[in-house]
Amino acid sequence: MEGVNTSNSEDFAVGCLLSIKTTLGDQFEGQVITFDRPSNILVLQEGSKAGPRRNLRFLKASYIKEFSFLGQAEDPLDIKKCYIDLHGLQAREELALRQAETEAERIGVGVTAEAQSLFDALSKTLPVRWDKTSIVVMNEVRVSAPYLPECVSGGTAAANDRVKKVLEFERKRLQARGSS
Repeated sequence: MEGVNTSNSEDFAVGCLLSIKTTLGDQFEGQVITFDRPSNILVLQEGSKAGPRRNLRFLKASYIKEFSFLGQAEDPLDIKKCYIDLHGLQAREELALRQAETEAERIGVGVTAEAQSLFDALSKTLPVRWDKTSIVVMNEVRVSAPYLPECVSGGTAAANDRVKKVLEFERKRLQARGSS
């Protein structure tokens, strides 16, 4: 891909307002936040809206097909005008950590790919969790290896029947997928 010659860093001076066309066909306007020569990455604040929320775009300069200088604006990194919502960032971090922990708990340790597929199928309609290599459904029904309908134990008869049906259906689906 043929990009713009980035040897003249003056073109990407902090605060410059640019109209950019990329080699991928995108077209947008933005203000230069910084240009990192070693990595050849240009950081732009899209649009001209100031305020607490800003869209930043990291763009490899070699993907710039053409650009035009629209003018010069104030330093976008002026400390007096920057606002960082630390509470919002901490809340987003905590949420991301909780989601990652929840997703990690859904992955069985020391189980086969088939067992994980059965767990995933059960989890679509029922609350499930791993207890070592056993699948616990609705905190009462257990499904032990080799995860056949005969391996279902505990819970009410209705709960057992429901889990057995899902297991049978999912095993048939896995076998059909494996034979095709």
